[in-house]
Amino acid sequence: MSSQRKQNISVRMSASDLRRIREIAARLQVRESDVFRFAVRSSLTKLTPLQDSHTTGSDLVPVFVEFGSELTTYFELDTDRLDAIINGAVTGDDRRVDRDDIELLAMWGLQDNYLYMRLKELVEDNREGLPPSQLLRRYLYDKYVVSAGERRAEARSVAAAKDKDEASLIPGDLLPSIN
Repeated sequence: MSSQRKQNISVRMSASDLRRIREIAARLQVRESDVFRFAVRSSLTKLTPLQDSHTTGSDLVPVFVEFGSELTTYFELDTDRLDAIINGAVTGDDRRVDRDDIELLAMWGLQDNYLYMRLKELVEDNREGLPPSQLLRRYLYDKYVVSAGERRAEARSVAAAKDKDEASLIPGDLLPSIN
């Protein structure tokens, strides 16, 4: 049997979801199955980092940030489950996501007032008056995506400079000078 064959599946959907699929299909003038396949494929694309077992820690933060509270609330992911998913296979502290930040992800969408109070303690400047969801997004991206990228770039440049310095040494340079 070829792995390229398509397979029929049966999916239970609420009447409202099915109605929405029909309305979208009618508006786009396509089949309902096309809308369903598009929805599945686009969701799987966004979830791809979760498919790779080597993607861990701070590299998974964008997945949870981009889905917002949808992913954690739909699958009922509490702090312990999120910690196991995000940090379970982390090998170094530089990629580990703080437990407090995982708690923020878990409470996202459930307790906006409490989430906002916790974020105000962590984020010094919220002059824009961002709502909790946008404030959390900015906080997590600044802490784990932007700063992690900067740390990796800095580590690469330090390693490149070290390699360059080692390559420029000639054996005579390694001997102490005699005056």
